[in-house]
Amino acid sequence: MLYGRTTEQERLTQLVAAARAGCSGALLVRGEAGIGKTALLDWLAETAARADAESGDDGRELRILRVTGIEPEADLAFGGLVQLLWPVQGRLDALPEPQAAALRAVLGTGAEQRGPDRFLTGLAVLTVLADLAEDGPLLCLVDDAQWLDQATSEALLFAARRLAAEGVAMVLAGRDDGFSAPGIPELRLTRLSFEDSSRLLADRGRAPALRSQVITESAGNPLALIEFDSARRDQPHQHAPLPVADRVFSAFRSQIGRLPERTRLMMLIAAAEARGDLPLLLRASELLGVDLGDLEEAERSGLMYVMDGTVTFRHPLIASATYQGSVLARRIAVHRALAEAATDPDCRARHLLAISTGPDQDVALELAEAARRARGRTAYAAASGLFRHAARISTDQEQRASWLTEAAALALAGGHAAQADLLAEEAGPLTGDPAVGARIASVRAAVVFELGDQSEAAHGLLARVGDAATPGTSGMLRTAAAYGWLAGDGDTVRAAGARLAAGGCSDPLVEGLERLCEDDAEHGLPLLARFLERRLDAPDTRDVDEQAVRMLALTCGMILGDDEAALDLASAEVRWCRSQGLIGELPYALDVLAHNQVLAGRHRDAEANVTEAEEIARDTGMHHRLARLAAVRARIAAIEGNAQRVRELTDGTPEALCTGLDCARVLLDLGLGDFDSALTRLTSPPPGPDRYTWLSLSTAADQVEAAVRIGQPERAEEALRHFENWARAGDRPRTSVTGAHWAQAVVLRCRALLSDQPEHYTQALHLHEKGGRPFERARTELLYGEWLRRARRRKEAREMLRSALTTFERLQAEPWMRRARSELQASGDHLVTARMLADNLIDRLTPQELQVVRLAKDGSSSREIAAQLFLSPRTVEHHLYKAYPKLGVGSRQELVLLDL
Repeated sequence: MLYGRTTEQERLTQLVAAARAGCSGALLVRGEAGIGKTALLDWLAETAARADAESGDDGRELRILRVTGIEPEADLAFGGLVQLLWPVQGRLDALPEPQAAALRAVLGTGAEQRGPDRFLTGLAVLTVLADLAEDGPLLCLVDDAQWLDQATSEALLFAARRLAAEGVAMVLAGRDDGFSAPGIPELRLTRLSFEDSSRLLADRGRAPALRSQVITESAGNPLALIEFDSARRDQPHQHAPLPVADRVFSAFRSQIGRLPERTRLMMLIAAAEARGDLPLLLRASELLGVDLGDLEEAERSGLMYVMDGTVTFRHPLIASATYQGSVLARRIAVHRALAEAATDPDCRARHLLAISTGPDQDVALELAEAARRARGRTAYAAASGLFRHAARISTDQEQRASWLTEAAALALAGGHAAQADLLAEEAGPLTGDPAVGARIASVRAAVVFELGDQSEAAHGLLARVGDAATPGTSGMLRTAAAYGWLAGDGDTVRAAGARLAAGGCSDPLVEGLERLCEDDAEHGLPLLARFLERRLDAPDTRDVDEQAVRMLALTCGMILGDDEAALDLASAEVRWCRSQGLIGELPYALDVLAHNQVLAGRHRDAEANVTEAEEIARDTGMHHRLARLAAVRARIAAIEGNAQRVRELTDGTPEALCTGLDCARVLLDLGLGDFDSALTRLTSPPPGPDRYTWLSLSTAADQVEAAVRIGQPERAEEALRHFENWARAGDRPRTSVTGAHWAQAVVLRCRALLSDQPEHYTQALHLHEKGGRPFERARTELLYGEWLRRARRRKEAREMLRSALTTFERLQAEPWMRRARSELQASGDHLVTARMLADNLIDRLTPQELQVVRLAKDGSSSREIAAQLFLSPRTVEHHLYKAYPKLGVGSRQELVLLDL
């Protein structure tokens, strides 16, 4: 029976009831040791099972999966996930193959997975839970979550955050510290009131006169109430001034200390083994001269249970008290016996680690092998720890450097950049091997880059390379140039290029970036075009050691102004990430894709991709990505005239990351007619990389229009000259990259504004007809329509303005719609104010519904859509069910007929 938990029981009951109704949910039960988390989970499991038995509904019985974190296994890769999924491993065959392969590797029933994304396992867990829920509601209970290994914790939380309509209830229980689950609702357990404590003691037969002292000492902690009550019966005059948790721990140690020595040794073996594996315990105990019979006294006292081939402590604190109450020599002897008796190499490695008190190369080699196995299962944090331990006890200094470097790289892959930096720094002085040194430099640079300082990352690589490139360092120099470019650091780009040239190495990417740093677009852009052509020829070629270059390839088309190529590259990258389950790489690819979709006028698609990217970035700890994603939302809000939304996005972004948001504010000011403010925000960037970002280029036309509007055209001359040089160079013939016709059209529009010569408008519109950037075309039509109206060519003006208004309406560009309508009224079109906006079907859908509907329209099955969007098939069906009425259809077949 539980005391004082009525509210908590009701909330858990509602969670399970929702799962029975097909609605998933997750909850974290948090509280101090002994507060009753395990008791609450036991009650929930028992209550749910009893409800099933009483209902008699055999077709939809609730299934319960349970896992308990084990403190000594916190470094054992996927130990918790194996415990959870081992009973249902037969369901793996129903998963998409990449996911099934990832879980087989975790369970040790398949080949190792070399280098898959670490979040693919979380997606596989989500899919298998959803698949199990197809047979009936599923209750997943996770106890002592603070002791789960990190790989298991990441996978479970990734799945928990994506539960929606599968019929899965997940309840995690963890202590106040040591376990973080952002995005999961929490239920915090408090200590019992005096009344509830009294009821508990009364039911244990404690007389009223004797209850007060126990309640005072326990401070309402349920476990403390029970243990202190028992201790008072044995030692009525015991005093304990220690904190509650320490007093409970001390009580357990005292109780253990009164047991026979052979019993204490057998308990120590069980505590050190931790998993309750009876065959292993028996093999180890035989080596130490004890046996199962020596546990009788511990069972009789209620400290331990032996049943169904498993040895279990009544409470984790008893195991901790047993282990910590033993002397070091005895603990080492027990771990040595367990290592000798173990048949699982990872289990053996864990016990070898526990007995390593000094240098031992043989043990180091075994730990390194265990690390490689963990790495093959994408348990990067566990693999990093094992490589680190192997390095610390290795007697070979070069081997230590190599293992520490690998530990650093894996820590970075596992999302622990600061730890990776410390490990790489430790490895540096240990090696004279140039290859290892280069690897260390690359890892440290990647760490700094991930932390947001691209310039420092570039300098770190340059410092490692000599005055001239060699075959072994040319890749580092290319990465340094890429980092420098992304940081706006032209000096670093030039330095990398100079060293490549000194070594006789040719690289069109670095040479092109160098030229642009010198403001030589005429020669720089064709070099970048050559690099881009290679990527278009082989878009799925990837080099994991040159992440920055891959990122730059996605933006290369944007630097060139070739929207078609940029959109193709970004779409290919997103497809690749989805097909391979590369969740960690997906946010950047979605970011670039969304930017290009905004340029193509596909605002709702862009918002859907940004929403997904933001969710993944939060889940995977890539918080610096959120500011860059905010720039996409801000540009859409600026076009639509949503000043409040632009302000909200700007206020929540660090100053150093506000470039994209500043450009959005300029566009907002321009749309709202605040030309002074728009021009004040605009300053010409200095020569170098910043001049060739798509943001800087996109504001040139804004600067010209604002300057002309306030009668100060000279303030836009430099920006226009730079933009015109870029547009002219960007239109040079290339074999794979089409010319940026939209850019030449915008140049002509700017010339028309400055010269008041209408032929520039007509030439611009001719180029706009070749495609690209509908918003820019509508702006040209609006300005030309205004000119035509002023020239009293009203019929032509109305035709031009109506075309502009149609585009603005589709884009929901409210300020620009008002300008177009006002001009139409002035030109004699009095019906425009009564015109209703066309109903846009996709505006009825949420971002995720839009993604699901588009994929369904293209013929993808629910399971295929789920794999691409990192959802469960049931959630996909849920989104379709909600989307059909909004679109006025009833099936997938009818979706094909819609223009989405």
